[in-house]
Amino acid sequence: MERKPEWLKIKLHVNDNYQELKQMMRSKTLHTVCEEARCPNIFECWANRTATFMILGDICTRACRFCAVKTGLPTELDEAEPERVAEAVEQMGVRHAVITSVARDDLNDGGAGIFAATIRAVRARNPFTSVEVLIPDFMGDRSALQTVMDAKPDILNHNIETVSRLSDRVRSKAKYHRSLELLQRAKEMQPQIPTKSSIMVGVGETFDEVVEAMQDLRQHQVDIVTIGQYLQPTKKHLRIDRYWHPDDFAKWKEIGLELGFSHVESGPLVRSSYHAHEQVKSAEKQIEKLTQA
Repeated sequence: MERKPEWLKIKLHVNDNYQELKQMMRSKTLHTVCEEARCPNIFECWANRTATFMILGDICTRACRFCAVKTGLPTELDEAEPERVAEAVEQMGVRHAVITSVARDDLNDGGAGIFAATIRAVRARNPFTSVEVLIPDFMGDRSALQTVMDAKPDILNHNIETVSRLSDRVRSKAKYHRSLELLQRAKEMQPQIPTKSSIMVGVGETFDEVVEAMQDLRQHQVDIVTIGQYLQPTKKHLRIDRYWHPDDFAKWKEIGLELGFSHVESGPLVRSSYHAHEQVKSAEKQIEKLTQA
């Protein structure tokens, strides 16, 4: 594999905000996907006092080949967790909170009830904070999705992760078309709520396959897409097939906007929650235009 190119080298800025946020997370026994998934933007985001909270513990029931989150049999189901997340959002002064989770296939509702409780708890303590949820597929359970949508998040996010041809090799249990169906159902349940998905590149896809995945998302009424470079977390994980050039990401962004996405975040270090606070504004404006048309 070729050496990591210059545009993927990250400058670390560990300032007081970063240290304070880390201590707060530990004091409230909260997990963040920023840490668990080894996100390359953790220092930038935490320095700006933004974070993606990971609920339902830190052990995932799935073993996706790209993901650094621990895999095993979860034992944690903390009914008080939603309130602790809400308190942390309040103390941080967050204006756009992103809530995600490990996959919890061991639970009857896949954790949907805790997602809904967390949305409501954050809103109760932080009425001016927008809330985005990045959910698993709930194994296609319509009632679990309905539980989340009834809590009315400001953005419903579910990642397809990769192109159709590679989905079964890259993801564990998740199915490409089931993910698309979930996103479509979310829009049918709450048409006014923007939907969002993410594609990681560098695992063997072609340029045109990424475009086809974007077309699939638009056909299922997805409003926002993010595209970023896959970075192998450990030697045990899926190997990187190639590093895509920033010019390719710029072209995907151009194509995505032409396809009708309200917001396209595309770049080597982009992750699903990167600049999430800007995405919700773009999507709301686009949906408002469509409603008035």
